[in-house]
Amino acid sequence: MNKSAIQKFAMWARTTLMEQVAQRAYQYGITKDGYGEENAVTVNGMALSSQEQSQRRELVREIQAKGYDQVVEEVAYTWFNRFIALRYMEVNNYLPSHIRVFSNAQGAFDPEILKEALHIDLPGLDQSKVAEYIEKNETEALYRYLLLTQCNALNEGLPKMFEKMGGYTELLFPNNILRPDSVLGRMVADIPEEDWTDQVQIIGWLYQYYNTELKTETFDLLKKNVKVTKERIPSATQLFTPDWIVRYMVENSLGRLWLEGHPNQALRESWKYYLDEAEQEPEVEAKLVVLRAQRQTLRPEDITLIDPCMGSGHILVYAFDVLMQIYESEGWSQRDAAAAIVQKNLYGLDIDRRAAQLAYFAVMMKARQYDRRFLTRGIQPNLYHPAAYAEGQEFGSLLIVDELEPKPEQPDEITLFDGNYGDKLNTWNFRSLLARQYDVVVTNPPYMAVSNGDAALNKYIKDNYPDSKGDLFAAFIERCGRFARQNGYQAMITQHSWMFLSSFEKLRTKLLQSTDIVDMAHLGARAFEEIGGEVVQTTSFVLCRAYTRGYKGTYCRLVEPTTQQGKENMFLEGNNRYVAEQANFSKIPGSPVAYWASRAILCCFENKEPLDTRYKMREGIHTADNDRFLKLWHEVSASSIVHNASSYEDIDKRGRWIPYNKGGAYRKWYGNNDWVIGFDLLYRNEMARLKGHVRPSESIYFLEGGTWTAVTMGGFGIRYYSSGYLFDAGGQVAVGPNIYSCIAYLNSKLFGEIAKLTMPTINYKCGVIKTLPNLCVNEDIVITVTKENISLSQQDWDSDETSWDFKRHPLV
Repeated sequence: MNKSAIQKFAMWARTTLMEQVAQRAYQYGITKDGYGEENAVTVNGMALSSQEQSQRRELVREIQAKGYDQVVEEVAYTWFNRFIALRYMEVNNYLPSHIRVFSNAQGAFDPEILKEALHIDLPGLDQSKVAEYIEKNETEALYRYLLLTQCNALNEGLPKMFEKMGGYTELLFPNNILRPDSVLGRMVADIPEEDWTDQVQIIGWLYQYYNTELKTETFDLLKKNVKVTKERIPSATQLFTPDWIVRYMVENSLGRLWLEGHPNQALRESWKYYLDEAEQEPEVEAKLVVLRAQRQTLRPEDITLIDPCMGSGHILVYAFDVLMQIYESEGWSQRDAAAAIVQKNLYGLDIDRRAAQLAYFAVMMKARQYDRRFLTRGIQPNLYHPAAYAEGQEFGSLLIVDELEPKPEQPDEITLFDGNYGDKLNTWNFRSLLARQYDVVVTNPPYMAVSNGDAALNKYIKDNYPDSKGDLFAAFIERCGRFARQNGYQAMITQHSWMFLSSFEKLRTKLLQSTDIVDMAHLGARAFEEIGGEVVQTTSFVLCRAYTRGYKGTYCRLVEPTTQQGKENMFLEGNNRYVAEQANFSKIPGSPVAYWASRAILCCFENKEPLDTRYKMREGIHTADNDRFLKLWHEVSASSIVHNASSYEDIDKRGRWIPYNKGGAYRKWYGNNDWVIGFDLLYRNEMARLKGHVRPSESIYFLEGGTWTAVTMGGFGIRYYSSGYLFDAGGQVAVGPNIYSCIAYLNSKLFGEIAKLTMPTINYKCGVIKTLPNLCVNEDIVITVTKENISLSQQDWDSDETSWDFKRHPLV
């Protein structure tokens, strides 16, 4: 698949379509600055037909409700979705007429429908109109009419993708669509036709890339402290899930559910990413047999699966394939199975209308793949977006519905006051899916710090998900737990920080005490090839919503490979797999999901006092204005730097600047002495007046100790510093008796292994370190070697001109 071509086209198409939609609106007297007379019958001397008047009024009402920019955005992506849907259908010969609408049989941009205009059997097509366009040689108008009629004809089978003719989106249909450089021309020419045969991939990547510019805009606004609004959450958080991870999640949740009651070796072998359950102790196995006995009576049509963040439908489409295998193993025909899967098995929600449209289309096309007459059967999937439901627009599937109101009844006769029945019904359907529980929940939720959201989102998350309020993905872990019924399965891919960080300890404890972690693919960084760097580190996992004491899970540690393909290969090769009893996690402070911990390492935590019983471990000053109060030492006068200060008064008498621990690059034993802080009386007073200034742990200022970098990709390393230093939030410290013993331990390989268990992210916070076992050794040999290491490291540091103690280069 040529993803580069797909990306270039999608990004260009969004900009072009928005420009063309705005241009069409301008033709009808509507701009960003206003729309003139709401009920206009003429615009710029042009008389409007009755249909155009109605469409224009509808458009004005939409702009009044949502704003001009939002309406232009929505109309642009509506036509984008329709165009890619038509292209997919024509390439795969799914159009009922079997006549191509964009290309010819050779694949060039030469619409076959134009040549067949007089002969095509298309519902709603007025042949006299066609003949009139041909007679007047109005090819562009003819093509526009044919496309709109084709969209209208598809409304019967695909009503959520193709609305009936007459709406305001028709009014804003782009101009000049037959030009080779039009959106349609570029779509046919730029993206290889074979790429349109992979339904999941083409739709998913087009959706992600279409949002690229909007995503960039959103993050640029965040840098200016502009919060992410509900309209921008989809673009800010959308991430197309790699196909192998989708297969892993579905096979090990939906597939496992079925195999537990219906062992089938052929099915098992066809699921490439299925992991056999870890071998359990006899008493655990006996409990599992009892719990799973009910699976034996489960019928294919009884299974329910939801993706509450369905995006473009990737998970639902693969779940469709797995369900089809299950149905066929039970003797069902593909035609009957396709209908049952759409009506009874699959459910989906998404906050984004455009994503919901694409997921809907993807599921319908998957059904059409198995049943060529499916679009004529009047069957519609249980997939919804909030539409006019205000709370749904704000919070999506994080909403909790404890009690569902009665389904709204359709009035016998639609009046002016009943015109919103469709919205009421959609709201009820959306809420009804929120109120249910399911056998299987599979999703890739949004990743976004809740603090980046608006005030309404922050309040809702804090009120309803207090144990997971740090990030949307964590809130969704909790929400998906409520979606899954007892003894059901929950499969997700999320950031891996919930496994380790202290901010998610309550969530982690809740999961470890109420669920069994069946298996996990711990992916680490670069699981998504579209995301580089170490910041987004992920894990995919399958939970059973039942707790069995002594349960052992299977964990695939895939953090070492640096590519998406490398991680998949390691998974399939079966390398780096661990079996761990999850009860052991609670033996470690904070209960991190440290599945790779050896028995020897776990013993280090048993009956050991924590480090903070002997050493004070603290973070330091937040200046609130680093540019003003922090300087590199060579940026200030050497005479104004106070070394070996012992108090504030000492600084005031001798100068202004004192050495400052601020973290820095990975280094052990000594070094990173680059910074000084202005901390005389004048600067202290100025800091105190600033919002955000914090001055904690004053009792250990100026004392000798060890410092480390709080956030680093280089690993943990502690460095000695003499008395007279202050320290930063980024250069956290340990002080206490015989600091050399502490430094020796924290720089040891043993502590390195403990750190990997408890702090496997890029964060090394004192709040975690102080809880770790105190295994410091005060023997003379340890102290002597530590001092030698510090001395050697100091010599190395001072051999560079960037050190304030530099005397001479060692080679001179």
